[in-house]
Amino acid sequence: MNASSPPPRNRLWRALAFIPNAVYKGGGLGGAARRAMQIFRQSGVRGVARSVRVLLRGDGPPLMADASRPDRFQYREWLKRHESPLTPQARQDLETQASRWPRKPAFALTMTAADSSLQALERAVASVRGQVYPHWRLTLVVPASLSTQARASLDSQASADGQIDVAELQSPVGASADWLAFCDARDALAPDALWRAAEAAVRNPDVALIYTDEDRIADDGQRSAPYFKPDWNIDLLRSQDYVSRLAFFSASLVSELGGLDASFGEEAAAYDLALRCAEQLAPERIVHIPKVLYHRHVASADNVHAMDPAEYAPEGGERALQAHLARSGIAATAERGVHGFRVRYALPSELPLVSLFIPTRNGLKLVRQCIESILEKTLYPRYEIILVDNGSDDPEALRYFEEIAARSGVRVLRDDSPFNYSALNNGAAAIAKGDVFGLINNDIEVISPDWLGELVSIALQPGVGAAGARLWYPEMTLQHAGVVLGYRGGVADHAHRRLGRDDPGYFGRAALMQGFSAVTAACLVVRRALYEQVGGLDEVHLKVAYNDVDFCLRLREAGYRNVWTPYAELFHHESATRPSDLSEAQIERFLGEERYMKNRWGDLLFNDPAYNPNLSLEIEDFSYAWPPRAARLPSTTTSA
Repeated sequence: MNASSPPPRNRLWRALAFIPNAVYKGGGLGGAARRAMQIFRQSGVRGVARSVRVLLRGDGPPLMADASRPDRFQYREWLKRHESPLTPQARQDLETQASRWPRKPAFALTMTAADSSLQALERAVASVRGQVYPHWRLTLVVPASLSTQARASLDSQASADGQIDVAELQSPVGASADWLAFCDARDALAPDALWRAAEAAVRNPDVALIYTDEDRIADDGQRSAPYFKPDWNIDLLRSQDYVSRLAFFSASLVSELGGLDASFGEEAAAYDLALRCAEQLAPERIVHIPKVLYHRHVASADNVHAMDPAEYAPEGGERALQAHLARSGIAATAERGVHGFRVRYALPSELPLVSLFIPTRNGLKLVRQCIESILEKTLYPRYEIILVDNGSDDPEALRYFEEIAARSGVRVLRDDSPFNYSALNNGAAAIAKGDVFGLINNDIEVISPDWLGELVSIALQPGVGAAGARLWYPEMTLQHAGVVLGYRGGVADHAHRRLGRDDPGYFGRAALMQGFSAVTAACLVVRRALYEQVGGLDEVHLKVAYNDVDFCLRLREAGYRNVWTPYAELFHHESATRPSDLSEAQIERFLGEERYMKNRWGDLLFNDPAYNPNLSLEIEDFSYAWPPRAARLPSTTTSA
């Protein structure tokens, strides 16, 4: 036996460990087998062996993986492929560009040194000193409890660099700074972080808040767990502090707001500041840089991919959020939960009537289940049901429709025209009595009694367009957690599809209220006035497909935001009555509707502001994009 070879038992365990990894990466047993055969035909036995070795090392996405299923946890490989080194020439190019700017924004960084190891502390300071952009000052805030060795190291670095100060208290806003940022001394900045923030400020003169993407950095410098964030998303900010690492705040705005409020605690103070800034700024004055420019310390050495919810929902943050809601004149309560914050919006004392539209053709079992679950389980008291019967001919279904039409609060609207989902809902809207509309599929089943109250409370908020629910397949995997535009080169699809019940999703985004570009009309609530303002669903161009996406995008175009909530939960027995094959005419109709959406909405379909260009459009699980759709830029790698 070769001395460098593992003993037989270890080799056996490694082989056994390989099997589930290969099956996962291959998309199941069949997918793994097909991919292995494809590799064999292309590269022979050596190609298969190379793929096995890659799987055993944990690198990826390996050759064994289906190209449409890159492993989202293979971040090191992603960095090697898609982040170019910041060479001396690249640094010089950035410096040359900055020298031509009409103004040179100045940055004041505050770094809190509490609870930092000496190694991490020195790395953090070095990451600032190594910035490509030179116009900065760093204040190191050190507690009296800091070790003598660490304090000596900081004093030494301050003595060696006139841009560094050491203080025991948070200093007021510096008169010479244009921008402020607050960092943790366990973390590190990418070397071009300030350059990119300065470039964004120069390019957008009215900007007052800039934030970036982030990842994790271990003691050995290895990076993991990137958080590729959405563009400005006030509803997500009310669910987690996704902004303040790394955020740059306009110094003049911070001064107007009175600076940090220490009463919320060290971590929640930055969250409070982000909320106060948001209250003063129009969305176009907030810029997101979709690049990893900040490296947080690893939360758990045992799991470098772990997200610590406390870091994004810091203790005291619920008080900051409650104060924000009060200042904004929003009647709501803020709570801190397992995955983040929850805002419970209050319903008005006089509840609006909600008109629920349920189109169907026959489908007795499903539509009965839908209607009875609404009637039996819904706590919200003021609603009417309008069942739109699109040419049903099943005698049992017709008897049931006649029976329910006799009930208080239920009406049946007969429409024998060819199936046109948009027209059916618009027809119901024309006879509806409610001030709020609810679009409901006939295969929906209520499972959370407060579902309607939750959706109505959100839809009534100023600035909100459509409100969408969390929908589950009957086996309790996720069916709808918001709609992401551009999936698989098409128009849109559902985020986090097939996620397990106990999985909060990518950085908690399957378990937190947030804004999306669209939500599904399988369960959608919107104010009547807004439905009529944008002309309802498009019954001319989008008779069957994508009418809900288009409707939400028109609401967005009109200045409203669409909100998804995980706290309104229903089953969606999707496809239960849908034919398994489509006629040539149906296929042509679908392709025509897809073409219409692409012509109507253009590049927006592939630049979803609620998503990120570094995330995949090939699969709905927030995997990485291989390659990212953002322009390839010099590296943001930090040396350990």
